[in-house]
Amino acid sequence: MHASTSPVGAAYPDLLGAIQGQLGRVYDVDLQHDVRDYVVTDREMRAALMAGSPGRLADEQLIVVESDDGVDLALYLDSAVLQRLVAADPRDNLSGTNLADFWTVLEGVSHFHYLAWNAAFDKPVTLLELEMQAEVDKYVSTRLLLHEQPAASLGAPLLQRLFEDPGLDPQLDPEEMKRYQAASSLAGRYCSNLESRFPVAPFTPELLRELRTFYRLPQTAKIARIRACGFA
Repeated sequence: MHASTSPVGAAYPDLLGAIQGQLGRVYDVDLQHDVRDYVVTDREMRAALMAGSPGRLADEQLIVVESDDGVDLALYLDSAVLQRLVAADPRDNLSGTNLADFWTVLEGVSHFHYLAWNAAFDKPVTLLELEMQAEVDKYVSTRLLLHEQPAASLGAPLLQRLFEDPGLDPQLDPEEMKRYQAASSLAGRYCSNLESRFPVAPFTPELLRELRTFYRLPQTAKIARIRACGFA
């Protein structure tokens, strides 16, 4: 797996490294690739990497280019989003003000982390699978931050903020909209079940075991697990 451009993510080392590091610890995944080596923030470079067909401009986008040598990756993150997070670091004070930006960056890092880990084992990954796992990662990472910041307030319970109003971009085409809605619905059912089964704030060994098992399942097995008895 190769970076599609020179790294610029080093400008935000603590934030991006911390997000990837936390995902690695939660899921017990030792990823050999540092997301900071794959981040671009320049819109013109993003368009060039996408062969002149950038499509809808989003604040976060994982760019995947298959080649004879393997897979080339780049993670586009909007520079304004990153700058706002540096100024209002969610690790210091998570709130309704910086939550959307935090989830935007987290989603990008999640996509990179999950695709890179699966690519190391030559395992294919679907777009629905990427989006579904990213929603679970948002729940997991935010729940950990809320445990570390007991005074933090999101304005509503985490499950409600994350899944009852996902705030999908109205510019999504019908196929994309359907995929995001399905990913949010499936991940919401899974995370709701996790919260009912493991209500204690700290992550217990049983909760970590469940999360690590789920992380390693392919899409069909993930969906089957959600729909199985105990996850309905």
